[in-house]
Amino acid sequence: MLEPSKEATVRHDVKQAQPLAGIHVLELASIGPVPFAGRILQQMGAGITVVLPPQDRKIGLPVPAKYDYLSQGKSEVRVDLKAPDGLDHLLGLVEGSGVLLEGFRPGTLERLGLSPSELHARNPNLIIGRCGGWGRQSLRAAEAGHDINYLALSGALAAIGDRGPLPPLNLVGDFGGGAMHLVAGVLAALVQRQSDPRGTVVETSIHEGTMSLMSMIYGLVDAGQWQGARQANVLDGGAPYYRCYQTADDRWMAVGAIEAKFFKEFIARINADVDIERQNDRTYWPVLKKEISARMREKTRDEWSVVFMGTDACCTPVLELDECRRHPDTSGYFLDGAPKPAVKFS
Repeated sequence: MLEPSKEATVRHDVKQAQPLAGIHVLELASIGPVPFAGRILQQMGAGITVVLPPQDRKIGLPVPAKYDYLSQGKSEVRVDLKAPDGLDHLLGLVEGSGVLLEGFRPGTLERLGLSPSELHARNPNLIIGRCGGWGRQSLRAAEAGHDINYLALSGALAAIGDRGPLPPLNLVGDFGGGAMHLVAGVLAALVQRQSDPRGTVVETSIHEGTMSLMSMIYGLVDAGQWQGARQANVLDGGAPYYRCYQTADDRWMAVGAIEAKFFKEFIARINADVDIERQNDRTYWPVLKKEISARMREKTRDEWSVVFMGTDACCTPVLELDECRRHPDTSGYFLDGAPKPAVKFS
């Protein structure tokens, strides 16, 4: 296994502050964005109670509790929200909470008798974070969906892949589009509550959040800098300096040498015989790809990792999932199998 240089060693002993300590969050059981948003708030110090239904609803991907990393450390309570005593139980929990997160289809809370006005009647200071699949104004608001569906109607899915659209795990829609926008809204509402204690409703959706993530790409489209075909652009694997190449051992290295100075260093490190001044000449891209591919096949992935360590060539090994938790440059970011908090305060 490769050993990182002393200069590249990352310190993992930064004191972890808990800026949300004392904030209690009710997380109405859901899949995708809401449990991930709850995990992020938990990692910032919030206490989380997950409100589960009486029986398993058989949604999402089942995983043993030991490996359900989005739920670890959270308290759980089972409540039947369709029963009067269940509603009373939840409203009692609301009275002692600062935030409520829900990921139902638009209108579901209202039909249960838990509309924002009813929740605020029990806790006027409550922040209600809502993240459905489709936006409330969407023609599909009442329909079920998963990450791939929301990406499909955002334009993102059509832009990702090779011969056909390829879902990028559920990182873009569920976690990037939905959860991160929900967390940002809740944190903003917590700041606002310092000057205005009245309750707030923060609402987003996976589809709308994914559309928001596509802002830069739509800007490139409108500027005439994005072609409709997949793998025909700089950021989708079309450019020879922003893609992955196979190595001598059939593993992969990821190249992200967009800027001219980084591309120049990358080409120098692999000793490629190309015209670096034609980096952005699309007619020259096939030549660049062929030459770079040939050079990258001359060494194994780990040999190339040594070559590029400590450089600005923007070239890194593509780690498999099982490797990531053992690799010296990434293993320190895990704790008991799960990734550590990504945001640190000191």
